[in-house]
Amino acid sequence: MNTQPDPQRGEPVPPHGHLRGYYEKDEQRVPYVNELFNETAKYYNTIEGLFLNGGLWYRRFSLKRAGLKPGMRVLDVAIGTAAVARGATKLVGPTGKVFGVDPSRGMMGQARLNFSGPLTQGVAERLPFADDKFDFVTMGIALRHVSDLVATFREYLRVLKPGGTVWILEGHLPKSELGHKLTRFVWQKVIPGMTLVSTRDRRAKELMDYYWDTVEQCVPPETILAAMKEAGFQNPRFQVVVPGAFCEYTGKKALPV
Repeated sequence: MNTQPDPQRGEPVPPHGHLRGYYEKDEQRVPYVNELFNETAKYYNTIEGLFLNGGLWYRRFSLKRAGLKPGMRVLDVAIGTAAVARGATKLVGPTGKVFGVDPSRGMMGQARLNFSGPLTQGVAERLPFADDKFDFVTMGIALRHVSDLVATFREYLRVLKPGGTVWILEGHLPKSELGHKLTRFVWQKVIPGMTLVSTRDRRAKELMDYYWDTVEQCVPPETILAAMKEAGFQNPRFQVVVPGAFCEYTGKKALPV
């Protein structure tokens, strides 16, 4: 019997199943995630520093490769500490503009340390912006925290201008058994341990534990691409950029006929 949600019947498509080690009921997931990010926001840049801030450079490089240019308007969803928004701001230059949105007030406070553009509290599934407003919608390492993939992608499509691009950076899980084991060891053991040592905060370690569990339990790329297509994106694509670490999803909003 097929138990997978069917977006064509209007069923929600969550990015992963119930993680009972963190919350008891499905309706507790969103409050749990918001509280976790609020409490650990002050450590997020410390955790980024464990990776020598290489992700900041990569995000900017990837956005440029995806077609982000001077003068464009960008919406960075789940802006976090503005790791994506910082690179986007440099690429669009003084003639462009980057907007940020995030559900966590703690993360918005951290974003404000590095980002001076418009910043709004909100969630991906119900974006507080008008139709056809942005050339790019971006999301860095946060797609696993939405409640419904199709609803999220429909909102991204709605706020994009015709011809606009969605760009999403996410965690990557290798398909091979050896790759899976190596990735699990690094992300389940090494990185949470390093986080605890560097921050001396168990909630910060819990954030990285949760990071790995959501990556490991995330729906496969095929499901995410199907959700993008169901929402209306043209030619949705998936690409592994750092095996065992990061992958990208991109898609286009159709131009009027």
